[in-house]
Amino acid sequence: MKKFWNWIHDDSGGRVLRLEGPIDEDSIWGDEVTPLAFRQELNSEEGDVTVWINSPGGNVFAAAEIYTMLQDYPGAVTVKIASIAASAASVVAMAGSKVLMSPTALLMIHDPATIAMGNAKDMEKAINTLNEVKESIINAYTAKCGLSRKKVADLMSNETWMNAKKAVELGFADEILYEDKKTQEKETKEDSEDPEEPEEDSQKKKIIIPDAEAHVHVML
Repeated sequence: MKKFWNWIHDDSGGRVLRLEGPIDEDSIWGDEVTPLAFRQELNSEEGDVTVWINSPGGNVFAAAEIYTMLQDYPGAVTVKIASIAASAASVVAMAGSKVLMSPTALLMIHDPATIAMGNAKDMEKAINTLNEVKESIINAYTAKCGLSRKKVADLMSNETWMNAKKAVELGFADEILYEDKKTQEKETKEDSEDPEEPEEDSQKKKIIIPDAEAHVHVML
């Protein structure tokens, strides 16, 4: 069985979970795994967990179960989206008490889909199931972002792709990774470039002469 996740430990001894690849509860595509095995490994240790996600999605029921496991986990769960959290993987991402995205990452939400066959009654049943599945997914999204159910439903129907900035603006993510670090580096650089104020001679009166030119700095 080839798993789509991997447990590692960071330098501080914290637990790090990397979810990479399709999410499913059956081995249809050859690289999925059942949530049962995931639960066993999740509960095998204690402590806070950082979940890195790079997944195009997969089976919504498997994702829903993993979402519930992470919500129920006694430690703090921080989700970091490295590249993509699309479809079912975006549902898993909503389990984080804090969701952070790489500046280059994407989050995608859309309506659930299925393959159905049979008579008219079977088709009606499939439609009803999809509608209920959508409502259950909306529960997870609205619990995180705080948008109205109608707004989230419309975003799903339009298959909405969100970069990190848009995801934060809409409430699906909390922060953009590395932003604080870059801001701090910029402020440190600006502080170092400021000329030091010359000490005032106690015997002379300080005269301030305004610059003759205006200096304009353009930054991208």
